[in-house]
Amino acid sequence: MTLPPAIDIHSHFFPERYLKLIETEGGAVGARIDRSNPKGPSIVVGGTATAPLSSAYWDVDVRVKAMNRTGVGIQALSLTAPMTYFARGEFGRRLAHTFNEGLAEAHTAFPDRFVGCATLPMQEPQAAVGELERAARLPGVRAVYMGTNVAGRDLSDPAFTPVFERCQEFELPVLLHPLTVIGANDRLKPFYLNNLLGNPFDTAIAAAHLVLGGVLDRFPRLHVLLPHAGGAIPYLAGRVQHGQRVRPENKDKAKRPFGAYLRRFTYDTISHSPEALSWLIQTVGADRVMLGSDFCFDMGYDRPRDIITKRLKLKRADQARILRDNAARLLGLA
Repeated sequence: MTLPPAIDIHSHFFPERYLKLIETEGGAVGARIDRSNPKGPSIVVGGTATAPLSSAYWDVDVRVKAMNRTGVGIQALSLTAPMTYFARGEFGRRLAHTFNEGLAEAHTAFPDRFVGCATLPMQEPQAAVGELERAARLPGVRAVYMGTNVAGRDLSDPAFTPVFERCQEFELPVLLHPLTVIGANDRLKPFYLNNLLGNPFDTAIAAAHLVLGGVLDRFPRLHVLLPHAGGAIPYLAGRVQHGQRVRPENKDKAKRPFGAYLRRFTYDTISHSPEALSWLIQTVGADRVMLGSDFCFDMGYDRPRDIITKRLKLKRADQARILRDNAARLLGLA
């Protein structure tokens, strides 16, 4: 059995038009582009800067070369921090619109190599619904990308219900990514712990809110992908489930025991531990896990296929599922 080219479910993208909009008009909301680093520009919001962004983040020709080198056939392109939630009003809506137009351009340029995960101005839920209805019709848009919280508001907030309702209606899966990580400016500030520990913790918080807040019960056909191999939640599910039984705060909040929801989520492979990833696959099934790279951050995989094909002892059929088949099904590419 020949293994197929991979679909990378977790791959970040900053269209040039999106960066230009921040550069020319972001000052009004405390955002700017810093071009002082020779390694590439950074997005600065409220004094917090992204890492320098190399041309691979926006140049699709450069991306395709990297994909060819690593055996990735398709990337699902997504925005990441700082997302658009820092910008309220018309500018926030324009940022989301501009990013999604950039997705459509990338797909149109390479329709067999790129699909898009639309970003929404979730800070204004009604505007998010409007942008979702527009973006869902754009070429190549196959999913929605969302922070684990929206400017500190958790995803169980009833204000976001219309957004999840439309995602289910349009059959667009929701892919999550840590954002505004709890504790990032406190005990997690040293040693890059805001990412190393904070990101997986924040994913766990979001997953718990979706389950215990009843979101997954209200929308039984909603698909949600948890990044970084589920963050901390697969390994804490038993503790949360125990809390359902003994804590009054959790009585009747979810219809089933917490562990029963683990297969409601899907997961990427970015664990940096073959042992942990193997345990995740055994726990949720090879049909719920799909390849991710975190392209092209240093916390990702340079060769994302290797952990599946060289580090884990999987049947060839399960390798094919994780490399491509699961993502193809989730994104409507099968």
